[in-house]
Amino acid sequence: MPKKIPVRQCVACRQQKEKPQLARITRTPQGDIIYDPKGKAPGRGAYLCKSVSCLEKAIKSRALARALDCQIPDEVYDTLRQQLMEEGAQDGK
Repeated sequence: MPKKIPVRQCVACRQQKEKPQLARITRTPQGDIIYDPKGKAPGRGAYLCKSVSCLEKAIKSRALARALDCQIPDEVYDTLRQQLMEEGAQDGK
C-alpha cells in the first residue's frame, strides 16, 4: 500500500495541496521567521504555495503574520520573496 501524502492549506489562496507542493514558513522558538524547505524545523509553521503571487497575497492580507502569530518585518518578506523565486527557478530545471 502506498504511503499517504499529507495535505496542507495555503494561508493566502486557501487551496489544499500535498505538503511537498507547498513552502513551509516557520517562526522558530527564538522568534526568527525562516523559509523551511525540508519542513522539519522546530517552531510554528504556516504553508504557502511556492509562488511569489501567493506570498504577495499573504503580505497584503497579513495572513502569514496571523498564522505565525507575530509581526513580520519587511526585510523578512524580501528574503522570503527571493527564496521563493530561487525555489521556482530550481523547480523549472
